[in-house]
Amino acid sequence: MFVQHYDTTTLDASVLLMPLVRFLPADDERIRRTVLAVADELTVDGLVLRYRIDQTDDGLPGEEATFTICSFWLVSALVEIGETARARELCERLLSYASPLGLYAEELDPRTGRHLGNFPQAFTHLALINAVMHVIRAEDPKATLHFVSPRQHQP
Repeated sequence: MFVQHYDTTTLDASVLLMPLVRFLPADDERIRRTVLAVADELTVDGLVLRYRIDQTDDGLPGEEATFTICSFWLVSALVEIGETARARELCERLLSYASPLGLYAEELDPRTGRHLGNFPQAFTHLALINAVMHVIRAEDPKATLHFVSPRQHQP
């Protein structure tokens, strides 16, 4: 299992990027154990913390909410390791937290769904798109996006 750094056993949600950037194949057991450990140990009501503040001194006072980008990373990572049903369930839950404009903040209070921190958070929306595409492709391998060049639409 991968952790925050060499001299610790502390989890950090950034390790969810490992299967997404193909650091190792998604079927590598270390990747699978890492993704499941984050899903099981670094979440509050199913949404992902960046890290546990009682294990990592970030120098900031108070509690942290869950990080929306990390929760969308978990959706994608779960799909990568074959946990499609779990990924879809989390994705649907995250989609239900969208603001009335369909936007997301940097953090979410997992108990109330209240948006916290920077709003809207552009990086979160990139992770959202990636997560939804992971779920769509996992459920329908024939599903592809067809991007059309603007030149193809000219008369």
